[in-house]
Amino acid sequence: MPTQLSVNLNKVALVRNTRHLGIPSVTRAARLCLQAGAHGITVHPRPDGRHIRADDVHALAAVLKDWPEREYNIEGNPTQNLMDFIRAARPAQATFVPDSEDQFTSDHGWDLADAGVSARLRPLIDECHQLGVRVSLFMDPLPEQMAAARAVGADRVELYTEPYAAAWGTPDQAHQLQRYAAAAQAALDAGLGVNAGHDLNLHNLGAFVARVPGLLEVSIGHAFIADALERGYAATTEAYLHCIAQAAHS
Repeated sequence: MPTQLSVNLNKVALVRNTRHLGIPSVTRAARLCLQAGAHGITVHPRPDGRHIRADDVHALAAVLKDWPEREYNIEGNPTQNLMDFIRAARPAQATFVPDSEDQFTSDHGWDLADAGVSARLRPLIDECHQLGVRVSLFMDPLPEQMAAARAVGADRVELYTEPYAAAWGTPDQAHQLQRYAAAAQAALDAGLGVNAGHDLNLHNLGAFVARVPGLLEVSIGHAFIADALERGYAATTEAYLHCIAQAAHS
């Protein structure tokens, strides 16, 4: 299956929240991206509501009902506010992220070597499955942790790609890409699907898609919205889809 593009709309909400006018519209952004071919929509509603808010989560769930073949992915820490959204919206996918409540942005994956972490996650993953929701765990590119992610019940992992993005254009680029390829292969060997996200953009995405095996989905937000300010939502969606398609055939 070709790598799917899920557009993270947090930054649209962040701009909207600076005023009380309701613009830019998160739901309009979603519709424009979906109309242009995006395979899904991602949101990460944080407890402080600094970008995506509770009413956005529910409004986007209504939008996605008009696109039943597309994916709704809700991210967050399941020990904070995420599970109430999962229970109400029943998205296609829940991505569990180990963020603290006041964390600026996601910057690490789950440490499943900690038995306490696995014990806390297992019943929440089980509940998602009972709701018909696929679970992806946000993980660092550590091959030795992939079997543990499968053992705790995850369906997929989302590889945290900031170290790769930070190394882009430096002598460390090839080494970082190899790390992600190895982690993805370990995930596949464990029976997991592979997603990826964080700081991917039109410059570094192609090499990642071409090199990392079994990549099912990339979730892109900050760079996507930055590009959309110049290109528009539709043209930006098309540009990312073209980048992925080119990489897949390289």
